[in-house]
Amino acid sequence: MPDASPRIAVIIPCLNEELTVAQVVRDFQASLPSASIYVFDNNSTDRTAEVARAAGAQVRQVKARGKGNVVRRMLADVDADIYVMTDGDTTYDAAQAPELVRLLQEQQLDIVIGARQGSEGCFPSGHVFGNWLFNQIVRRLFGHGLNDIFSGYRVMSRRFAKSFPAHSQGFETETEMSIHILEMRLPYLEVPSKYGARPEGSYSKLSSWRDGWRILLTILSIFRDARPLLFFLLISLFFVMASLGLGIPVVLEYFETGLVRRIPSAVLATGLALVATLSLVCGIILDGVIRTHREMLHMRYLNWPPVPGPQAS
Repeated sequence: MPDASPRIAVIIPCLNEELTVAQVVRDFQASLPSASIYVFDNNSTDRTAEVARAAGAQVRQVKARGKGNVVRRMLADVDADIYVMTDGDTTYDAAQAPELVRLLQEQQLDIVIGARQGSEGCFPSGHVFGNWLFNQIVRRLFGHGLNDIFSGYRVMSRRFAKSFPAHSQGFETETEMSIHILEMRLPYLEVPSKYGARPEGSYSKLSSWRDGWRILLTILSIFRDARPLLFFLLISLFFVMASLGLGIPVVLEYFETGLVRRIPSAVLATGLALVATLSLVCGIILDGVIRTHREMLHMRYLNWPPVPGPQAS
């Protein structure tokens, strides 16, 4: 009788992680002995690929810099039933991986996220506040949210991995993934996960200000694409208020004097009213388009089978 156990792949994006990648590979080999370990080297300038290969990982190269580019390649190129995504810096708890896989199978989920639990010293400066702020922004824009949209420790079903439309290029990829989960109303679970500090000599590639700005733009871009009617309605209301602010004095002056002396204000108010109308029309049209797009994404998602259930003991 053929082995019905699910194929598990541990996928590890790496950039200059020579000091830590071997330990990550060994830890996941110990916690998930049947899993295939893949290290996707993002054009490192050190010995990351060589060290990972020596530790027993299958190494793939991704020349285009950026974690989003690597994640897109990992999900596209690796064939498995269950994907365990982690970082190559030893900050995530490999011993928890079997539990996360079990939860994915038993509860028939598409993704289980290890929500990071650690002291503030484990995170880059400003990261704790930034994480809280962006989580709140996502909640306000999409009506619900996660506790840790930036976690890189995720166990995913094949159905999710092969239907996720990965577009981002950098560290905003986890944000894109998190919003996709919420927008598509996919079954997910967040589990507290121990998060450790990087070992001495290892350094984070995350820039709080640069990457924070890119993440904010990503959130706004996804909000525009996912909620076009609301997005353009807000823009329309802004221009309506601006138009009224300029136009009301002109109207009052006309009723008082019978003349329109503020010609520039009247022209500008009319132009702003036209922009407001066009914005609203754009929102209505794009809302219909995005509904069709969402249905296509859902059909693509349904093309893949659900995660295999746990084997009976």
